[in-house]
Amino acid sequence: MTKFVELDALDRRIVTELQRDAALSNADLAERVGSTGPSCWRRVRALEEAGVLRGAVRLADPQLLGQDVTIFCHVRMKDFSGDSIAAFEMFVRDHDQVMECYSMSGEWDYLMRVVASNVADYEHFLMRTLLKHPSVAGASSQFALSVTKYQTALPVRG
Repeated sequence: MTKFVELDALDRRIVTELQRDAALSNADLAERVGSTGPSCWRRVRALEEAGVLRGAVRLADPQLLGQDVTIFCHVRMKDFSGDSIAAFEMFVRDHDQVMECYSMSGEWDYLMRVVASNVADYEHFLMRTLLKHPSVAGASSQFALSVTKYQTALPVRG
């Protein structure tokens, strides 16, 4: 089990601000959180070393990149041998259109969030790629009609 990292109020403000805008300069970040530049820089480095802060990314607009169809795909495995699970998880990592994948409890074994340019693009992925994988027994897909909420920032509580 992962150990919980205790954050003080300043660390929480730093994490919150960097989740909103990872491109902030250290000076702007320090001003927003009420700290000095050097202190803020040291804290950011310590948060990175502790694993609280991981890679910084810029979020792209899926519609402007032609990837505006979102599909939630449940996957059922044929078997659960270590080799089958490892092969499927490598398959998931190797396909860029699979944005997220979770091992699940319940009726289905995995839940994936997949993006596609259109229904035909997803059908090609599903029928010619996913369902051809030797570890996959079946899949069920639901298409998102609209986005009610999409958030990447985690809540940072004291």
